[in-house]
Amino acid sequence: MTFDPTTLLDVPGIDAAFLAALESQVADLLATDDDVVLVQAEAIVLLEAVAKNVAAPGATTINVVTGPYGAIFGDWMRTAGAQVVDVVSPLDAVVTLDQVRTALDAHPQASVLALAHAEAATGGTNPVAEIVALARSRGVLTVVDAVASIGAEPVTPVRWGADVCVIGGQKSLAGPAGISAASVSARAWEVIDANPAALRGSVLSLTDWRELWLRTDRTAIPGTPSVLETRALSAALDRVAAEGLDAVIARHTAAAAQARAGLAPLGLHPWQRGPSGYASVVTIVAIPLGVDGAAFTRVATEASGGLVSAGNGSLEGTVVRINHTGRHATPEAVERALAALARAVEATA
Repeated sequence: MTFDPTTLLDVPGIDAAFLAALESQVADLLATDDDVVLVQAEAIVLLEAVAKNVAAPGATTINVVTGPYGAIFGDWMRTAGAQVVDVVSPLDAVVTLDQVRTALDAHPQASVLALAHAEAATGGTNPVAEIVALARSRGVLTVVDAVASIGAEPVTPVRWGADVCVIGGQKSLAGPAGISAASVSARAWEVIDANPAALRGSVLSLTDWRELWLRTDRTAIPGTPSVLETRALSAALDRVAAEGLDAVIARHTAAAAQARAGLAPLGLHPWQRGPSGYASVVTIVAIPLGVDGAAFTRVATEASGGLVSAGNGSLEGTVVRINHTGRHATPEAVERALAALARAVEATA
């Protein structure tokens, strides 16, 4: 079947009622009454916006780094003038509650703590509920990057007590990449309002969106929404609601368990040390020592038709990733990925 790109043309525009309804869909997904901020861009843009609005010049912030996105978030807070304390774990392990507690004890003046929930690049899931509860008990504002985890694992910012929770549609929700969303608590708005360097007159300004949209009668949309991306996210959330969010999460959990169980017979193992830190969005597989990593990756990716991909950045040639994500969180997709890995093992033995 050939895709006809002209079907993407002449799509009905987005009106204010549609945008407000999409915000409600996101709020329902996150089970929150907090404000929902929509950004017409991939989630990396919204994450930068959050970092540069909550991090005040001279303030101390705690930043958990268990993958590339944590490192980038810390750099953005430094750009905003904050004194950033990185809590770093090896890339094949998630952070521990004791590591975070030690950082908070050493820096009682810290005002913000940021962390990723799941890391699609490294295959780990941080103990976000425990970390957020600890930070909140110290009066520290918390920011959670749930872009990779939403739809694959329970994401409950209100239950956690998270002040900002950023999500995107392109992974386990099987939606578009070009629009993202965040829940923002009243306490987060207070911190942003008190930050003299919080952005204004900028596409990265959360305050502008609040003043020009959230606090208005919502009859006029500021700027021009991306019609295709906005409608696609709404459609993806409709599909998630029809299946049931719990069922979507269960599908990802089962796919991840199936993938991990299928590695041992091939002489392979998950790269994350686990087991409590295994992510459900993807499974990262260690390429055996002594094996030509480039050749292994090439055979596995070609044989899988994209269900297996190369490791990100510095991990390329060291690991491969099983993408049992979104619509590929199925037994059939995992079996195809495992079959591709078996071919790679045989070809590089």
